[in-house]
Amino acid sequence: MKTVHDMVEAAKADIREVPMDQSGKAIREADLLIDVREADEFQEGHIPGAVNIPRGILEFKLTNDPALENRGLNIVIYCKNSGRSALSAKAMKEMGYIHVQSIAGGIEAWQEAGKPIVKRELPDFD
Repeated sequence: MKTVHDMVEAAKADIREVPMDQSGKAIREADLLIDVREADEFQEGHIPGAVNIPRGILEFKLTNDPALENRGLNIVIYCKNSGRSALSAKAMKEMGYIHVQSIAGGIEAWQEAGKPIVKRELPDFD
């Protein structure tokens, strides 16, 4: 029986993972940066310029949003530590997207590298 770890490893063998030292360049050259974490994780902090499309609805959003129907878009995706983004990249590849990259190590590696994140600012009520 396969585990989720087995599925992630198989996905990673079939997708393009961009190493952290090349992630900034990949993001700058991308048409779209997608954070596939859940909305609450996204609100806690995300890579500047990212849009949130949680893993659980990714295929539905890609299918139903005319802005995302171009299978030639240059897309970079990430999650917490690259498991969900690997599975997402594999699914997108199966859907016909040809330029999808997953950031190796996800936002955890991004933060460990000292790269900027955007955090939701709550109003100060003082």
